[in-house]
Amino acid sequence: MSKLRIAVIGCGSIARHRHLPEYAANSKVQIVAVCDIVKERAEEIGGQFGARVFSNFEELLLEAEIDAVSVCTPNYLHAPISIAALNAGKHVLCEKPMATSQAEALAMIEAAKSNGKKLMIAHNQRFVPSHVKARKLIETGEVGKIYSFRTAFGHPGPEKWSADGARSWFFKKEQAFIGAMGDLGVHKTDLIRYLLGEEIVEVASFVETSAKTNSDVDDNAVCILKTESGIVGTLAASWSYVSKEENSTIIYGENAILRLEEDPIFSLIVQYKNGENVKYELGKIQSNEEGGQGSSHVIENFVTSIVNDTEPVISGEEGMKSLQVILAALESNETKQIVKPGTKSVAK
Repeated sequence: MSKLRIAVIGCGSIARHRHLPEYAANSKVQIVAVCDIVKERAEEIGGQFGARVFSNFEELLLEAEIDAVSVCTPNYLHAPISIAALNAGKHVLCEKPMATSQAEALAMIEAAKSNGKKLMIAHNQRFVPSHVKARKLIETGEVGKIYSFRTAFGHPGPEKWSADGARSWFFKKEQAFIGAMGDLGVHKTDLIRYLLGEEIVEVASFVETSAKTNSDVDDNAVCILKTESGIVGTLAASWSYVSKEENSTIIYGENAILRLEEDPIFSLIVQYKNGENVKYELGKIQSNEEGGQGSSHVIENFVTSIVNDTEPVISGEEGMKSLQVILAALESNETKQIVKPGTKSVAK
């Protein structure tokens, strides 16, 4: 079988650290084109991977012979570029958050459906070994009834991570739409949905800008989430954790407490009701810190879905459900009401 021809649109940090090296390591694909509005950036990456260079995504879609694209651009371009690529007959892997509104997300899903192409959203936390193991423990009933959860994702901010540093699009509302909640919070809404196997039906939140003087998007958020079976918990997303990155989750169950990514060695610790502790050393979670750049498994799963013609693990519909929770959090903060995701209605 001939190799899948891949184009990467947007050559910033997420493309450089995740998409490009993981495509390059995959024997089933070939990187044939790259695109960035900063031409020098695209030329550098193109030279590194032997790919054609574009500074306009529309030209790339017209001229490059490709099968699929990764969309690694600022958030406000996720939907328009993904839809254009799908309409051009290309499979799409889009970075998170998938869109800036529910209407955009629905349009992406419809474009994939009407063109018979794959649309996958890059929520990599579903592939973290400790998260996969925790989901199995919950699914098998070993943890018993789930009562509550706490999940947090925070670091000092995108200044060191983003290709443009403190001048990054991450801090500009017209390009990012949303700050720490879009960068980090949406990862955790997707993770909680994945772990519990339930939808979040009510959201209350405080979403603030308190740490960054160069920004007009949120940098600190705390949310209370309630699932369809009545599980309640908290989610925190922040760009104000000035020292070590935090990326942990605790699940409180009837028979055990699951501690995920709290310990530097044991990525999952199960504390049973009878006093027994079981510690799992499953490998490090992916992070922006030194030594935290292992495979995300996102590229691998996207490629597999195309080669085997199967539904992507994180489909457009799945990406939209996680986005809806974030949109509900924004609405809750504005209205000071509890909001039902996906409905534009206040919970009674």
